[in-house]
This record gives sequence, structure tokens and C-alpha cells, in this order.
Amino acid sequence: MFASKKDIVGIDIGSSAVKIVRLRESRGTFHLENIGIMPLNPETIVDNTIMDSTAIVDSIQNLLGAMKIKTRKVATSVSGHSVIIRKISLPIMTDAELESSIQWEAEQYIPFDISEVNIDFQIIGPDAKDPSQMNVMLVAAKKDFVDDYTSLFAEAGLEPVVMDIDCFAVENMFDYNYGFVDNEVVALIDLGASATSVSVLKGDTSVFTRDIQTGGNLLGEELQKRLGISGDEAEQAKLGDRNIADVDPDSMDEILADAIENLVQEVQRSLDFFSATSSEDRVTKVYLTGGVSNSVQVREALEERLGIPAERVDPFRNITINEKEFDPEYLDAIGPMFSVAAGLAMRKVGDK
Repeated sequence: MFASKKDIVGIDIGSSAVKIVRLRESRGTFHLENIGIMPLNPETIVDNTIMDSTAIVDSIQNLLGAMKIKTRKVATSVSGHSVIIRKISLPIMTDAELESSIQWEAEQYIPFDISEVNIDFQIIGPDAKDPSQMNVMLVAAKKDFVDDYTSLFAEAGLEPVVMDIDCFAVENMFDYNYGFVDNEVVALIDLGASATSVSVLKGDTSVFTRDIQTGGNLLGEELQKRLGISGDEAEQAKLGDRNIADVDPDSMDEILADAIENLVQEVQRSLDFFSATSSEDRVTKVYLTGGVSNSVQVREALEERLGIPAERVDPFRNITINEKEFDPEYLDAIGPMFSVAAGLAMRKVGDK
């Protein structure tokens, strides 16, 4: 079977696992073709830096082999402190004019040497407060950081035709499954293993993004440190197992509550910062994704602290699934871990 020109595989390399999603589009509807996950050792990626590229290349190749995927074209994404996303205000100009002056404009907003970064932008629209200005979403990623990822795929025999940013891939997935409502302000919070990303959307426009360098690992690390249990036992405890030998369930709950409180505080700080810098807009609902969103305690703590509803996202909500091939219960359980990969799999060759 020949791969179609549009055939593209979404590969999300997270700090805890490689996740792959392949979709088929037919008449505007996506159908799930393949899905796969391969855990990575905690030392493979540290602080968004690839420490063991061979382990990742092996994982990607093993997964693609097991999933019988022949397509070489992939969409992938990056995030972390080597990626800067800024909403900036500039005098109104055309795309072409901005293209020629973006290097100079960007220099004022980026803490890296401009020659060391890849730059992209998207014009959001006129500034509501000053019609002579327009809002622009500026994205810069360090070249050596992006090169590390592209060489990884080259080593795996793949061609990354789309290089996205994690939070934009999540927005893409959200748009297809939930849709944007004009002027509604919602936050998408991707709770990963080692990092959390917060994106605020007004209608279909991204108005604020922030990466927090802490995630679900924090919960497990605290449990291990304070109870002297293994990593596997800490994982079970995070998911609600209270029958771990020689451990008092009450102290487990207390440690988890403390760690969750720290995580939730960071999210609240981000949303408070958004509110402070955006006088009239308030987030009315939070959508949670990433592996940690499976924790009922995290969802409840967020709702309580933020005072607004928090819903766990289902990235396969509007994707057509053949229940003979995929177990709906399994997909529901693992779904939130695949939000980035699903958003990437919806990309097309030539997407910006």
C-alpha cells in the first residue's frame, strides 16, 4: 500500500515516553489508524535535553515496527526553556513586510542571540486598544535544540516535515474535538511528567502561554523520598492504590496533597499573571490533559483553588474509532497522554 501524499505520523517525544498516533482523514473526519507508546528511562531526557539519543531512536523504530508503519514523514514538536513564545504588539503591516523585519523586531523580545534561533510568527489581528498596532504571536526556538531533534529523526530514518510547539499541537487537538467558542476564554493545561504547559485561548486565538518546569514526577518523587518506596509503588500510589506494603494510607494521602498543592499553586500563578496582564479577560473553564490529568485529586484541587470547572480532555472525542480494533476503555484511560501526538497527527505536509 502506497502512503498518500498527506500521510503523516504524529510523534511526541516526552520525558517519560515516546507516543505515536496515526490518523486517516476522510471527508473532513479523522479515523484512528494506529496508536502506540514506549516508556523511556527517566535519565533519557532531563530538563528537555536529550541525554541518550540512541534509546529514543530505538524506541521510535521499535514502535513503528510494532505498529507496521511504513510512512517516513512525521510531525513532531518541541517545548521547554529553549523555546520562547511571546505575544507582541507591532505597527500594522503585511505578512511580507513582517517577514522581512521580524529578525529585527524579535531581537527586543528574545533572550538569546538572534543568530542562534529559528523564528516564526503568526499575525493574530488588530490591537483592540490601538488600531494602528497589531498583535503578533512570536515563536523562537534555539537552532541547536531543534537540530538535536531533527538529527534524532534522521537517525531513525524519518523526515520531520512539521516541527511544531507542544502547546500548539494541544490547541490543534482541542479545536477538532471541542471547538472554539467566539470570545470564550479557556485554559488548556497539559500536565506532563516533567513539565506543565498553560495556554489561554480567547476564541480560536492563543493569547497567553507559559511552561512550568514541574509536572507529575514531582508527586512520585515526593512519595519515594518521604516514604522510602520504589518508583513503581509511587506510580501506583499516584493512581490511587492505597494497598502498598508497610505504608500508612493517611501519610500517603498527606504527601500527595502537599505535592499536588505545589503543582496547583504554579498553575494558579500562571493564570493570575494572565489576568493581571489582560485587564478584561478571565478564564471561565480549564481543560486538563497529559498523564497527570488522570488524577482525580489534581482535578479537584485545581477546581477548588481556581474556583472554575476543570475537565479532563479526551483527544479521541470526535475521532472515529473502530471498536473491533481499539478498546474504548483503554483509549479513555491513556487518552490524555496522547493529546500532543493526536494534535500532531492532524497536521498536513506543508503546514506552517
